[in-house]
Amino acid sequence: MGRDDYDAEKARDLRRDGSRAERKVWELLRARRIGGAKFRRQHPIGPYFADFAGLSLKLVIEIDGDHHAFQVGADARRAAAMEREGWRMVRFWANDVVQNPEGIWAEIEQVVNARPPHLASPPRGRGTRR
Repeated sequence: MGRDDYDAEKARDLRRDGSRAERKVWELLRARRIGGAKFRRQHPIGPYFADFAGLSLKLVIEIDGDHHAFQVGADARRAAAMEREGWRMVRFWANDVVQNPEGIWAEIEQVVNARPPHLASPPRGRGTRR
């Protein structure tokens, strides 16, 4: 099995086993519902898989469950690797998604409607954890 086959199978498994919060965010993002932007679920970027990736925007949206509180270093390395590839990353806690999907929608919409990164000033920090 080649890398592409592995990536496709892994992405399929991650989509199938997605959390409740990931399913809620997908309902917000699918079918170009926010700003006409197309997103993919569990898209491979280097050795990692982005929860949601807007390819034309070079935007990654990550949904962090409780276990992410214990893997801050690994998450920082992952974000840095994606940012080196030119991706912007926005993170949300899963419980915030479940409790306030309208607020998450508004925040994602704001990021999607912002100027593209090549026209705007460089991103600040290493992503945003909300």
